[in-house]
Amino acid sequence: MTRNVSMDELVKCEVQTAISMLEAIHDKVLKKELSMEQAEKLGADLLRNLRYGDKSEGYFWADTPEGVNVVLYGRKDVEGKSRYEANIMGVDYIKEFIAKGLQPNGGYSDYWFTKIGGTELMPKRAYTLLFKPFGWIVGTGYYP
Repeated sequence: MTRNVSMDELVKCEVQTAISMLEAIHDKVLKKELSMEQAEKLGADLLRNLRYGDKSEGYFWADTPEGVNVVLYGRKDVEGKSRYEANIMGVDYIKEFIAKGLQPNGGYSDYWFTKIGGTELMPKRAYTLLFKPFGWIVGTGYYP
């Protein structure tokens, strides 16, 4: 029996997998094998390089609930800076990512964004979920 997985299900599963990786790293903090600072650095480094599917589009990001970026593929210049007020076509998409990510099971957001290397805004859909131990809202998205 074959089952078609929707893109919504796929991006949700990908974020859950990324969070499982962060949980394994956080377990090392609980076992006193890493400090929290070391764990967060390792988590950010791994998340920054984690890919799935079309590697130019299948990437992850993480922001704090205050909107400070932790990881953004190809944009190391943004890391450590606030994206809280980011707005494209009237959508405060970072605020939306945070609000949806803070829901108990995470959530989906629709917004506009340019593909890496592109210049044209295109509709995009994201799934975000909070990883509580680090206080990161982790997300990924796709172009429908």
